Amino acid sequence: MSTIRIAGVIPARLSSTRLSRKVLRVINGRPMVEWVWRAATSCGLMDPVVVATDSEEVAAVCQARGIPVAMTSAACPSGSDRVRQVARQIEAEIYVNIQGDEPTLTADFFPPLLALFDRPEVEVATLAVRCPPEEIADPNAVKVVTALDGRALYFSRATIPFARDLGRDPVRDGSGFTGYRKHLGIYAYRKAALERFAALPPSPLELAERLEQLRLLENGIALYVAEAPGDTIGVDTEADLLRAEAVLLGRSAR
Repeated sequence: MSTIRIAGVIPARLSSTRLSRKVLRVINGRPMVEWVWRAATSCGLMDPVVVATDSEEVAAVCQARGIPVAMTSAACPSGSDRVRQVARQIEAEIYVNIQGDEPTLTADFFPPLLALFDRPEVEVATLAVRCPPEEIADPNAVKVVTALDGRALYFSRATIPFARDLGRDPVRDGSGFTGYRKHLGIYAYRKAALERFAALPPSPLELAERLEQLRLLENGIALYVAEAPGDTIGVDTEADLLRAEAVLLGRSAR
């Protein structure tokens, strides 16, 4: 992987709907997006790592803190579309789409993701982690099932697989199948796969589940899944923000 140029891209939209201005919310003295950028840069595998935004305010905050910025269109419907626009500004062979609202991310998440590209058949990669029991039936936690070689078979907000003979409620039963996996929304694309993905229209399963990665599967683009070193906290609410702050405070106290 050392001979391949890998660019990290952190899409950062200021006008989030569930938690206003969340990428600039301050956690332990730093805006949220800076925590993400520091984790991505500290792994040493991506150069550059840029924040992709349409907001002049986000750009100004980042530039004041020495964080590189790529300006993208306000019309981008998704983070992957912002990454595609960055791919037209910055030449690389692999682009990593890093969620700007996951401040508890660490450098350890990137090596397993990028190691998948040692396999020539891998065009798109992502991460998953063992699903906490309390989230197995939660539609906000996206579950993934894979083939034995790590190729994703399906992603769903539903509980997949459904362990028919082990009871109807995997949380309350507390027994039987233990292989539920939770998808983490970090993606890495070879450039051609990114261009193809972003050019495709939303697919039926994507629209039904509200999961854009299903567009890849419906169009025959294989997506491979590596095991993450742990879970992250995606910040969508004030409660999430407080949980993330507690985690980061705990790390700084070590």
